[in-house]
Amino acid sequence: MHRCLGGSSIPESNFQPVEPFSPHHKKLRAAFFCGSVELDKYFKERATQDIDRRAAAVYVLLADNRIAGYYTLSADNIDARDLPAGLVAQLNLPRYPYIGATFIGRLARDLAYKGSGVGELLLVDALKKSLSMSRDIASVAVVVDAKDARAQQFYVDFGFTPFPDSMKKRLFLPMVTIEKTFAR
Repeated sequence: MHRCLGGSSIPESNFQPVEPFSPHHKKLRAAFFCGSVELDKYFKERATQDIDRRAAAVYVLLADNRIAGYYTLSADNIDARDLPAGLVAQLNLPRYPYIGATFIGRLARDLAYKGSGVGELLLVDALKKSLSMSRDIASVAVVVDAKDARAQQFYVDFGFTPFPDSMKKRLFLPMVTIEKTFAR
């Protein structure tokens, strides 16, 4: 990985541990503003519905009694033909047409925390949670769809690889890589 995911430069004392979004967070989300209309609207209007429908799990990071950021996780699958052939062989993956994955659907930090490393902290937590869950529900990789070139670079900086040919802004990070990173 290009950037270190094992630790963070953020002073931990300023933040509470990341936790699942719950009813007591609802009053705090009105003040959340990340600068992306789509991500703000999702969090304020649709996140609760996704939780209730089990379409996505939403996690929040609190600081100073406000929501500093959030991310979502859900189950996904990868068309095995979309993976680089060398990686399939290296990971000794079964020859199934689709392979289980974990999807980070959204990841956003409040503009008040811009430049503070909140995005990194959220990503680290999402990867650790994905790794832990992969032991109970098989997942060979974490997948993201970057919303723009800047978001894509953020993920590339942490070792994510764009899927060859298929979707330019769709990236993945093998679970074995995540496991090695956090084993250090």
